[in-house]
Amino acid sequence: MSLADPLPIIPFTRPCTGSVTLPGSKSITNRALILGALADGPVTLHGALFSRDTRIMVAALRELGFTVETNEQALTIRIEGRNGEIPKAEASIHVGNAGTAARFLTAFVCLRPGGVYHFDGDEAMRARPIGALLDALESQGAKADSRSFPFTLRTTGLPGGTIEIDPSESSQMLSALLMIAPQAKQPLDVRLKNAAGSKPFVEMTRRVMEQFAAKPADYFIEGDASAGSYFLALPLVTGGSVTISNYNGTLQGDRKFLEVLRDVGLKADASMFSATGQRHAVDRNFREFSDTFLTLAAIAPLLDGPTKITGIAHTRKQETDRVAGMARELTKLGQRVIETEDSLEIHPQPLKTGQVIETYHDHRFAMSFGVLGCHDLLGNGQPWLSIKDPACCSKTFPHFFDVLESLRQASLRS
Repeated sequence: MSLADPLPIIPFTRPCTGSVTLPGSKSITNRALILGALADGPVTLHGALFSRDTRIMVAALRELGFTVETNEQALTIRIEGRNGEIPKAEASIHVGNAGTAARFLTAFVCLRPGGVYHFDGDEAMRARPIGALLDALESQGAKADSRSFPFTLRTTGLPGGTIEIDPSESSQMLSALLMIAPQAKQPLDVRLKNAAGSKPFVEMTRRVMEQFAAKPADYFIEGDASAGSYFLALPLVTGGSVTISNYNGTLQGDRKFLEVLRDVGLKADASMFSATGQRHAVDRNFREFSDTFLTLAAIAPLLDGPTKITGIAHTRKQETDRVAGMARELTKLGQRVIETEDSLEIHPQPLKTGQVIETYHDHRFAMSFGVLGCHDLLGNGQPWLSIKDPACCSKTFPHFFDVLESLRQASLRS
């Protein structure tokens, strides 16, 4: 449905009830698309995510000459793998603000000898790190005319040997190299200058690669654990419970967020997640599952004391500076926030009403504060905050606000 902008969030006046099926994981979908293109023959992805980021990846692969067939109703994508061959020697690729597409495709095209590829992205992407990956690929013979978007990349194939990379700003750069490594002419020895930005995502890459090594004709994608974080938090805001039918994957590090919310006061019983009436403040390091820190930060004003979130410095170079943005929006809502380079400490204060939350073109701001807005602050079911640019959720969860509203309606019928 079409969303108002800004979008007033209608609070729940009764405890949450109902069930949710999460969209497919963006991180796994875009890895599977690359690995499917590298496969020796066709692969059909089931439970695939259809969002801005995955559509960008599909469009890029088609631009490179791959046959990709999509069925959004069936949630399937069929891709004809070319066993390491890049069909087109020249292409223009626009990656939007999709980090996975930007890093994975930059490495992927380097498999083509004599290739010329023109890359560009949104304004926000032009500030996101890619230079360390280009430095690494240059040691394999690739030449880029810039160390940030836009750039033209001239490729010579992947000879193999030793390649060094600093993946501290983004683990996606290391994942990009790992996925193409088996296609090198000689074994590729990837050496790290620093630790990866998020080790669980590198482990995800390794495990998805193992699954594709079995040459599956069909590949099934898990529900998105990052998207699940919003619905895990919802009962803590509204009371009640929610059933999440596909929060059961094993590849995603963001499932660690459930353990944080258990300490806050969430009860987990199989696929049902319920409020216990407790809202304890917590002190947690989010280094390994940082996409979910905004969910906790947004509901921190409702907890029973100061919440401290650490291990988030690298998120300053994601879709936006997430640390500064979160501090700014919570302060706007009347909270006392102590910000450092790597942390936020949120001291609950009475919430200010009538505020419009800036989302910075970042889906996670929209969804996190959308959940906070479900709290019936005024006690009369009237909206007390609005979300600017709610359509930015199209990056990973196009129907998020529809799902949230369906849960609100279900609570009224219970």
